[in-house]
Amino acid sequence: MKIFSVSKIREADEITISRQGITTGELMERAGTEAYLWLKKRFPDKETVFHVFCGKGNNGGDGLVVARLLHKDNYKVIVDIVEGTGNPSEDFTANLEKLDENNLACNTNEIYEYKKHKIVFLDAIFGIGLNREVGAEAKAVIERINNSGAKIISIDVPSGMFMDRKSELAVHSDIVLTFQFTKLAFYLAGNCNFIKEIKVLDIGLDKDFIANEPTQYFLTDRAEAHQRYRPVPSHAHKGIQGHALIIGGSYGKIGAVALSSKAALKSGCGLVTAYIPKCGYSIVQTTFPEAMVLTSGEEHIDSITFDIEPKAIGIGMGLGQHPETQQAVLEFLKHQKMPMVIDADALNILSYNKEWLNMLPENTILTPHPKELERLMGSWEDDFEKMEKIRAFAKEHKIILVAKDAFTIVACNDTVHINSTGNAALATGGSGDVLTGIITGLLAQSYSPADAAIFGVYLHGLSADIGVCDTSKQAFIASDIINYLGAAYLKIEAEKMQR
Repeated sequence: MKIFSVSKIREADEITISRQGITTGELMERAGTEAYLWLKKRFPDKETVFHVFCGKGNNGGDGLVVARLLHKDNYKVIVDIVEGTGNPSEDFTANLEKLDENNLACNTNEIYEYKKHKIVFLDAIFGIGLNREVGAEAKAVIERINNSGAKIISIDVPSGMFMDRKSELAVHSDIVLTFQFTKLAFYLAGNCNFIKEIKVLDIGLDKDFIANEPTQYFLTDRAEAHQRYRPVPSHAHKGIQGHALIIGGSYGKIGAVALSSKAALKSGCGLVTAYIPKCGYSIVQTTFPEAMVLTSGEEHIDSITFDIEPKAIGIGMGLGQHPETQQAVLEFLKHQKMPMVIDADALNILSYNKEWLNMLPENTILTPHPKELERLMGSWEDDFEKMEKIRAFAKEHKIILVAKDAFTIVACNDTVHINSTGNAALATGGSGDVLTGIITGLLAQSYSPADAAIFGVYLHGLSADIGVCDTSKQAFIASDIINYLGAAYLKIEAEKMQR
C-alpha cells in the first residue's frame, strides 16, 4: 500500500473532486458515511453512547457527519465543539447547520448515564493539517479523552499527532479510522503509544492518481506480501530449493547460529550448512540434525573458507568480535559477491570499520536493531530524521537496510517499506537471529534481495502474530517464531486462494 505525504493526500482529494464532479462537502459526506458504516457494524447495540468531540476544521466536519448519521440511526449521540481549534471551515459550518436541522444540539453539558463498556469517544478535533502546538482548551479536552476510560476512536488521525514532526501530546486511540491511505506518522516508534489499531477506509479517491503517483514510502500489508510470496514449485527438490550457509557462533553463543540455521530451513530452502567454531559442533548436530556443519577455530571463528556452493549466506549471529574473527570477516568480504545477509556482531565489526561497507556486494542486506543502527549511521534527532537517514544510508551504499523496531523498516532502491505484522512478543532474545535465517533462506530460494527482505520481515511478524495467541507475549520465545512459520505460510496461501 502506498503511503503519501499530506500534500499528496490533498492533491488526491482535489483531483477526485475535479474528475468526479463533486464538491468538497460531498467528499466529506462520503468520508463520514464510511466511518459511520464501520461504527454501525462494530457497535450494533443501540445502547452504545457516542460522545463526539469536533474541532472547527474539516476533521471536525467529518465528525459532524458521523454524529448526524449515528443520531438518525437512533444511537445516543453527544456532540461537543472544542474551542481553541481555529476558525470554522466552510464545510464544518454547513454540517453544523445540518445537525441543527436534525435536532441534535451541541455543547449541551448533558450528564448522561451509560452501562459499562457502552461508551465510545469519537475524536475529530484535529486532522492531518495540524501545524501548530495544541492550545490550552484543546489540550484539556485531549487529556479528558485520554483519562476517560472509554473506548476511543479517532477519525483519520489521533488529534494532536503531527504528520511531519515529533508529537508530544495526542489522543491515545484504541482505533484510528483513517481515510483511503494510512499515514507515515502512525508507524514511527515515538507514536506507538498513540495508536493500538488502524483501519483504512476506502472513500473512493481517484484510482488513476493512486496507481500512477510515485512515492518513496509503502506499507507492507497483506496484498503486498501476497505479491512477493513464491509458492514451492510442484516439481521441487532440495537442489531447486537452494542451499543457505549460516556463519556465526562463538563460545557461549552457539544458540544464535542454531536458531538462524533452523529458521533458514523452515523458511523453505532445501539445504542449510552452519559454519561455526568447533566448540559448537556437538550442539548444532544434536539440536538440529537437519543441518550440515563446517567448523573453524576452537572457541571463535578464525577463518572463513569453504568448498561448498551456497546460493545465499547469512553472517554475524553470535559471531563475537575477537581480532581473529574480525580479520576473517575482512578476508571474507574481500572475495564474496553472492547474496548475503549481515547481522549482529558482523554489523558491529562493520560499524568499527566503516570503510569495509564499500566492499559489500550491491543489495547486501543489513539487519540492525536500533543500537546497531546507531553505530552504523550515527544518531538522529527524531523518528522522521531516522527514517530519512535510513533511506539515504541504504541508497548511498547500494544496500538493503532492515531496521528492526516495533514497525520494522526495509529501505531499498530509494524506497522505504514499513512492515505491518508483528507484536511485542518479538522483544525476546534470538528474534533477530531467526529473522536473519528467514531472509537468508528466502534468498537461497532465489527470491530477489528486496523481496527476501520485505517478505521475510512480514513472514517473521506474521508467525509471531499467530503464535502469540497460543503462548502469550510473556511466554513467547524465538523458537516459537520458527515453530509457527508453517502456520504463517498456510495463512498466506489460504488468503491468496480467497482473493
